[in-house]
Amino acid sequence: MKRIITFFISIVAFISCTTPKYDGIDQEYHQLLDNALTKAGKNKTEIEKALNSVTEEKKNGMAFLIAYMPERDLKSLKSEYLINNINLAYQAKNEFPWAQTLPDSIFFNDVLPYALMNERRDDWRQDFYNRFAPIVKDCKTIEEAIKVLNDTIIDVVQVKYSTEREKPDQSPYESIDQGLASCSGLSVLLADAFRAVGIPSRLAGTPNWTLKKGNHNWNEVWLNGRWYFTEYYPSGLDQGWFLADAGVADVNKPENWIYASSWKPAEHAFPLVWDYDIKYVHAHNVTDRYIGLWKAEEAKRASQAGMVSLRVKMFKNKECTLISDNRVETQVTLSKDKKVIENGSTAGPTKDMNDILEFFLEKGKKYTLTYIDSKGKPVSKDITANDKTMEVTLFKTL
Repeated sequence: MKRIITFFISIVAFISCTTPKYDGIDQEYHQLLDNALTKAGKNKTEIEKALNSVTEEKKNGMAFLIAYMPERDLKSLKSEYLINNINLAYQAKNEFPWAQTLPDSIFFNDVLPYALMNERRDDWRQDFYNRFAPIVKDCKTIEEAIKVLNDTIIDVVQVKYSTEREKPDQSPYESIDQGLASCSGLSVLLADAFRAVGIPSRLAGTPNWTLKKGNHNWNEVWLNGRWYFTEYYPSGLDQGWFLADAGVADVNKPENWIYASSWKPAEHAFPLVWDYDIKYVHAHNVTDRYIGLWKAEEAKRASQAGMVSLRVKMFKNKECTLISDNRVETQVTLSKDKKVIENGSTAGPTKDMNDILEFFLEKGKKYTLTYIDSKGKPVSKDITANDKTMEVTLFKTL
């Protein structure tokens, strides 16, 4: 009998030694998973269940997610949440043509994750798939999908920019419930919408502009082998009011750098201005790319030698305070010698305070700005371009 027991124990030991600890998962994740399971503490069973409950195709994706998961999530998230997140991400990958060809490094890092920063962990992916998949289902290219989603998200989620939002680091449903969000909250909404339909997206931003006070966060999307920036109120890929500010970032001062978020640990922590102690949101320094984009834009403007910038704002009336909520979106026409040369719209209350309508004028020349007031009557204001940047404040009600 002793021989039989000894033989049985030997067989069990042999099997346990020859069966891979993490069957179907690449070796590079094994030690990282050991570390993650240790950090999970009492929640270890949930994390193990998530890891062991996905199909072979999804094992490395789940391993990546868990390996680099913040400790707060390892200790709290349930297996069902993680499994649903993975299954829906792979569903989008298999459904949309632009997602089918994504490298694993991009899909794992910028589509699979359920969060971008320290926001509350909402279970958003199924709902966002239901909202946005019908919008992009007929798109043939990722460029087309990005544009149509970017152009329609505000109508779908009914959230606008406001400094009156409850907090800067809102989750998707915290923003949707209020109908208000900061630039950071809007960026979370947009990134989650992109990810829900297999479009890689990440958070980008700066804790402090170089030439003026204030922080800003926006989005980046990955296509054609590189990253492009966009935001909740889009101006087009690699186009936006903040490029001139991002393009002069001081490369010697980390507080002025441009950062891009990463699920996988990177060389920096993303500076969250509402809590600098949070270090688990990883980031790359992408300042040089924005400087390069701005230099290219400046080269275009070099052909406009002898021009001066005219920045136009529109508010409700002269009595109102000049704050975000009192701004009015209105079409403004620029004329010279009684000929219309350009049109543009002033920024309304939902736009960032630094988003300002801009025209370029020939120095020394006379121009006329025209708009329709609140009573439907045309209002004109004459401008003579001088040698420096000019700012004009208009009022919808006179």
